Amino acid sequence: MIRVLIADDHPVVRQGLRTFLDLQDDITVVGEAGDGAEAVELVGELAPDVLLLDLKMPVLDGLGTLEMLSGTATRVVVLTSVSEPSDVGPAMRAGASGFLYKDVDPPALVQAVRAVYGGQVLLAPEAAEAMLAGGGGGGAPAPVPLTEREREVLTLIAAGRSNREIARSLVVAEKTVKTHVSNVLMKLGVQDRTQAALYAVRHGLA
Repeated sequence: MIRVLIADDHPVVRQGLRTFLDLQDDITVVGEAGDGAEAVELVGELAPDVLLLDLKMPVLDGLGTLEMLSGTATRVVVLTSVSEPSDVGPAMRAGASGFLYKDVDPPALVQAVRAVYGGQVLLAPEAAEAMLAGGGGGGAPAPVPLTEREREVLTLIAAGRSNREIARSLVVAEKTVKTHVSNVLMKLGVQDRTQAALYAVRHGLA
């Protein structure tokens, strides 16, 4: 069962999300927060698997909430109504695993919760475009030359696979996978697997 916490300052939005998500056999809403500070507190108390987080909230906004939750096991999906393209990058760098808009179709939202819970990084098409536009100084960044095996590893990273799972999938030693992952991160100029997964999404490798 995927345990979800909803953080939004509009009670009607929270109720709508809860009603729909609670209809799913594999999802249960364990709590609601009306501001970022309450969301941080409830994550500490309830340890949800996934947090649906609005960016524009009182007391502590979405970005501040993400920073406070850095290092927790809860995976965060930003779900916002009004967003500047410049919001996407900071939210993903602050630790979000997904970025969606409130006009998302309910079935797509459910799939997003499941995907993020499974370890994937998920961006709405508009959010992916914003990341792409923001990453290359006005143009799309050129794809980094990766070996065929490194591309396979990157695709599996974007799918949320662990080193052990990647090793099993490619029939190689886990130590070999670690080397490939290190090489991929170095070539892409990123610091972690989430940023590597974002690169894969941006370049159609995921």
